[in-house]
Amino acid sequence: MGNCMLATLTIGQAPRTDITSVVEAALPHGVTCLHAGVLDGVARAEIDRRFAPRVNTPALVTRVADGTALVLDKEAVGSAMQDKLAWLDARGCDAVLLLCTGEFDGLSCRRARLFEPDKMIPAIVGVLAQSGRVGVIVPLREQIETVKSKWRNLSKPALYEAASPYAGDTRALSVAARALRSRGAQMLVLDCMGYGQRHRECAMQAAGCPVILSNTLVAGVIAEWL
Repeated sequence: MGNCMLATLTIGQAPRTDITSVVEAALPHGVTCLHAGVLDGVARAEIDRRFAPRVNTPALVTRVADGTALVLDKEAVGSAMQDKLAWLDARGCDAVLLLCTGEFDGLSCRRARLFEPDKMIPAIVGVLAQSGRVGVIVPLREQIETVKSKWRNLSKPALYEAASPYAGDTRALSVAARALRSRGAQMLVLDCMGYGQRHRECAMQAAGCPVILSNTLVAGVIAEWL
């Protein structure tokens, strides 16, 4: 597309340089970036009041500006995300990339092209995996039931484990990767934009099979469109 503006939208607070640096490295010349967050400018007390997770409801995990990892109520995040998308649309963005792999129903932009990783990643993984068994790693164990609908179209039912990308070390990730491999996974997916290259390398070493990193996969795809 040449000269255009890409916005990234995190469910936490911008900038998420750990993710946006990956996206920006993949972009063609002439693309400018605007980084925004659902929780930008929201004080911690307000976050706790409006976005605290509820019992037996879907949750998401993110990081805020001071580096703290927070668990948020998914429904509350989705409502606030649509408001932020409208704001980015009004700023003249040509495309918006969500920096979250969670499923959100009904999100839209009037003008900008919206890229939703929850729709992109399973489709690509399905092609790569073919008839192989896929192991999916998510940040929180309570997310496993929530994400199963997203992976329902794989040729074989996915296997699941949990390990947070925001933990101080990668020991839990190694355990999760080995567990999935021992259960028959032939390919792993790190199903959160917060996982980085060190997490991918850790999982590959532990499992000895291909590992898909969500942020690099999505960045490469949208770079082709831009």
